[in-house]
Amino acid sequence: MNFKTSSGDGISLLNNLVSDINSKQVAKRSLFSNLPFEIGPDFKITVKGYNIIQKQVPTRTCFIYLEGEVAQVVVGETTKLAEDTCRGVDKVEIKKAYKFGGDVVLFTPEEQKELKNFGPPGLRIIGFKPQSMLPFWASMNKSTFIYPSEEDYIGSTRVFAALWQKLLNDKKMGIAWYIARRNATPALVAILPSNEKLEATNGQVIPQGLWLYPLPFADDVRPTPDCPKPITASDKLVDKMRTVVQQLQLPKGTYDPSKYPNPALQWHYRILQAMALDEEVPETPDDKTVPKYKQINKRTGEYVHEWGLILDEQSRAHEDERKTLGGVKREREDSVGATKKKVRVSAQSLDGISTNDLRSTVAAGNLTKFTVADLRDFCSAKGLSTGGKKGDLVDRIEQWVEKSL
Repeated sequence: MNFKTSSGDGISLLNNLVSDINSKQVAKRSLFSNLPFEIGPDFKITVKGYNIIQKQVPTRTCFIYLEGEVAQVVVGETTKLAEDTCRGVDKVEIKKAYKFGGDVVLFTPEEQKELKNFGPPGLRIIGFKPQSMLPFWASMNKSTFIYPSEEDYIGSTRVFAALWQKLLNDKKMGIAWYIARRNATPALVAILPSNEKLEATNGQVIPQGLWLYPLPFADDVRPTPDCPKPITASDKLVDKMRTVVQQLQLPKGTYDPSKYPNPALQWHYRILQAMALDEEVPETPDDKTVPKYKQINKRTGEYVHEWGLILDEQSRAHEDERKTLGGVKREREDSVGATKKKVRVSAQSLDGISTNDLRSTVAAGNLTKFTVADLRDFCSAKGLSTGGKKGDLVDRIEQWVEKSL
């Protein structure tokens, strides 16, 4: 038997090992299994749920102190102190409470669990709507991919496929009540179908199946602020920017996220590697997401400069036009305001009003247009009581007119 023990093979094996550690592929685990999916009354199947898009973060079981000469594991302690005596508080002394109307109401752990109990986990369709009724701003969180499971209900795959095909062909979506797991917060979701999407390099990009699309509640929707009308760029400015964008396109016009690893995650693994192999801790991380400024400037520097000159020219022209229109508008407002100031409404006083005019005013119900002072002066002149509110004065004058005139 012959064994190859060349140093080159050992180095390549070590490089492959380090590359595998850095890639750190995480297996896709199901978010829930055998979740009851109620399509209609007494008509259930079971499904599994998956988070297709998941943020990968370092799994920290401890913290590392890097300020010293050698990286060290940090041992932390947490102590809760009483507010009045500053003594240590044990876990059994801690109680949970809520404030209602200024009073503190205590809850036992069992009562707290009952407050969060909204029923068993499940997915229940409550209706169907056209997919066109789903606005783009309704996206609150990432969607969950569901797939049928045959463990509890035989035939779930056949029923699931029929529902998926119907929603896909009719461009419909299901509206469902959704509780992912026990003690989870209920949510309303839209059940959306998807077709399989394949790419030559990356294989399957989007699987075929159903997605649970979280919908916002009324408290989640905020009114949009009143923004000024946006300024539309000219065709010349758009054409110049199109040239800039064409110079910055990625190879084959596609973005491959596998070529841009998470720098924070790689830095975490690099520290672990240095500690395990007794190497020096690097000073700066290798961040492949930093733009290549020199290359960008070499490709687009001249085009960006030309675009900036055109933008500056058109911006000054727009500002001059806005100032001109603003001056004309102010002149119009000033002229209208001056006209309004010249026009004065002359209201006739009750003092010295003729008998015919007084009868006409009372018949038309226009006594309320006079001030309280005028009404009281008229009552005082006619020997009537001047007490009461404006309505009392009007009634008193109307009765005097009916009896005396």
